[in-house]
Formats: sequence, C-alpha cells, structure tokens
Amino acid sequence: MTTHSTIGVLGAGEVGQAVAGQAIRHGHEVAIGNSRGPETLEALVGRLGPKAHAVTAEAAARPELVFLSVPFFAVPELTGLTDWSGKIVIDTTNQFAAANPWRGRYDVGDLTGSEWVAEHLPGARVVKALNTLFAPFIAADPRHAEGRQVAFYAGDDNDAKAIVAGLLGEFGFATLDLGGLREGGRLMQLDGALSAKHLLLQDVG
Repeated sequence: MTTHSTIGVLGAGEVGQAVAGQAIRHGHEVAIGNSRGPETLEALVGRLGPKAHAVTAEAAARPELVFLSVPFFAVPELTGLTDWSGKIVIDTTNQFAAANPWRGRYDVGDLTGSEWVAEHLPGARVVKALNTLFAPFIAADPRHAEGRQVAFYAGDDNDAKAIVAGLLGEFGFATLDLGGLREGGRLMQLDGALSAKHLLLQDVG
C-alpha cells in the first residue's frame, strides 16, 4: 500500500464517510460512490477536501482496495459492478435486514455475513474489519491517552489481511487478527461476541 494510492469507498453513509476521512487524513486519494450518483456527494467531498472524489459506484469499485460500506441487503446488487477478481474488499457491513432505522437480521443461513458477501463478490479477497465499531469511533483519532482503539479483522487470504492490518495500523488502530471469515466473522458479525465492543489496547514500552 503506497501513501498516495487511491482507495475506493462504496457507500457514503456514516461508516463510509468515517473511513474516507481516515484515509484522506493519512494521505490517500479516495473515490467515494453510492447508488444515487456523484452529484449527491458534492457537499461531502467539499468537507473531506481535495483528495476526495465523488464518483459513480462503478468507479468507486475500480481501485484494488475497496471499503464496502453499503447496506448489507444491497450487496447482491454489486456482483456485476466490476471484475472483483483479486481486489481487496474491506467488509464493514452488518447483517441488518432493513435500514432507516436499522432493524432485523438478514438471513444468510449457515454462512457468516462475510462469507455471504464473498459469495456475491466473486474472486474478491474479503477482509472483515471495522464493523464492530460505531461510526464515530471509526472517524475519531484511535490513539488515546489510555491506549489505542482496537480494530478486529478476519479473512481467508493472509496477504490481504496483512495489507488491511497495515492500513488500519497506519490510521492508528491497534489491530487484532481473529482468523478466517468463518470463525472470526462469527465473532464480529451482528450479535456476535465482539459486536459493538469498543476496546482499547494499552501500548507497553
């Protein structure tokens, strides 16, 4: 990951805005898109600054690393959006069945949420991360006097996980690897043991 590489952000809700802000503060260009078109994002990119670019959803999916921050139930609409093969997709979604307000649980059978996401993005290297944190905790500086905000992550591709951990570490998070999308994803997903847990890790040294 280079300092000025372009990062895609699919979804411009609270979480999408939070991750875009973190990426921009750390020197990255960000292409942010939603289903309603770039003209709806002009005020947002104005606030985020010159490294933020309002684009179509297709263009936001084009970079080699993409934050996925759309509503969970909208994921199937993304299957044909781009060629997902080889892309690193950071899945920040949670399994809500409906939005505004967020409620219910989308049924994916025996799969974890991120396994289901991976099925709909063929060839993508999916890494689950940041979904356990409320958006204001993602947007804020993760470094506190008491320690650094913990960001859990999980995935089945070790190289992709290393890149994501490096990026989140660059943002200032203390990263903790929970294993694969099956075991780690189950801990992190909606109603999992680590869902909505906002932990700090004290630096020792």
